[in-house]
Amino acid sequence: MTVADICRPVSVRDLNDAFRRSFAGGKVMLTVGVAALPEADRDRLLSLVRSYASFDPGNDPHGEHDFGAIKHGGERFFWKIDCYDTDLLHASPDPTDPAVTCRVLTVMRADEY
Repeated sequence: MTVADICRPVSVRDLNDAFRRSFAGGKVMLTVGVAALPEADRDRLLSLVRSYASFDPGNDPHGEHDFGAIKHGGERFFWKIDCYDTDLLHASPDPTDPAVTCRVLTVMRADEY
């Protein structure tokens, strides 16, 4: 294992956290079920995504902070960050390089997964 291998998850984690907290520097996608929520519920759900901090080895085995599960209004929701190339056609060649990466955060109802 190289120093780059050890440091990479921290860089990806930091970039994912910054994007998730701000929704800046990427795209946020809502599934049909989330988009159909009343505006106040949708806003609260997105606020919970932004403030999510319940990472542990069970839900974040690679330490990249790219997935979370949230309960809101008696329902379970997931959010997921994927790193694509800037054309959104393939995986990013280097998720630690914002110049070649577009982060996409998808928020979905658990039953839409």
